Amino acid sequence: MIFIGIGGNLATARHGPPLTTCAAALAALPRHDIVVVCRSRWYRSRPVPPSDQPPYVNAVAHVTTDLDPLRLLQTLHAVEARFGRRRGVPNAARPVDLDLLAYGAQIRDRDSGIVLPHPRMHQRRFVLQPLAELAPSWRHPRLGLTTLEMLAQVPKDQVAEPLDEAAD
Repeated sequence: MIFIGIGGNLATARHGPPLTTCAAALAALPRHDIVVVCRSRWYRSRPVPPSDQPPYVNAVAHVTTDLDPLRLLQTLHAVEARFGRRRGVPNAARPVDLDLLAYGAQIRDRDSGIVLPHPRMHQRRFVLQPLAELAPSWRHPRLGLTTLEMLAQVPKDQVAEPLDEAAD
């Protein structure tokens, strides 16, 4: 299973608030040979690490593709750029963020050009809570823990609240 994290906390002139911008970025993926099988609900979360940035909108999608992991990550970065993402300062506010969380059970280290699974996914409620909707018993290839086991270990001060999508 291939999982992508979607998030953002800045509006764009073309797509509007973060929720519609993130949804539009997700809708753009099939044009790049990335099929969205399903998506979790949308969540609102506080920035991690804590900062004075606006809250984020987050979700996780299960996707399929024939792209190899590195090409998939490059494609996700290209989609981010088209939606206004400018990489620079780590953890900066952004209109959209598309993270390759896991590509099957593959494990890769930085020397391969990509780290799999995502190196911090197990520490972030805004990733694990939506992932638990899609794959509660998925096992992290490095840690051997299920999504629910990792979620239980995340500090309680991290908040990810489901959004009422009809209201946003």
